[in-house]
Amino acid sequence: MTDQKQKEIRRAAMNLLARREHSKKELSEKLSRRFDDFILLSQQIDRLESEGLQSDRRFTESYVRYRSQSGQGPIRIDQELRQRGIEDRLLQDLLWSANIDWFEIISRAYKKRFTDPEIKDQKEKARRLRFLQYRGFDFELIQRLM
Repeated sequence: MTDQKQKEIRRAAMNLLARREHSKKELSEKLSRRFDDFILLSQQIDRLESEGLQSDRRFTESYVRYRSQSGQGPIRIDQELRQRGIEDRLLQDLLWSANIDWFEIISRAYKKRFTDPEIKDQKEKARRLRFLQYRGFDFELIQRLM
């Protein structure tokens, strides 16, 4: 029975990983909805990781690339990755020291959202500032843009 259960867990995990990269935490959460044997689940996920089929590094690289290209800032991406169980060390390596031009990203997001470059009053300026903060850009980068 246990051998059959291991195969089922592995097959389900492989199906998830075939669609897109998953962090170890995400994979564990998704599989735990379907399988209740935590020990077998952990063993299979660890096995997938040791075989190189699951990688938090690959997941983080992919996630940072995708979210930054969709106009999200480093603060928001950092928070999202932490929720997905990515460690600080990996975040430092792949997000904060990555070769990403955050000014280019904030500029594109700003131009896409605000077609009129003129800021008419303080209320409009505050609205634009909130938009960029919500997107995950820090105050220094926002000030540089505005």
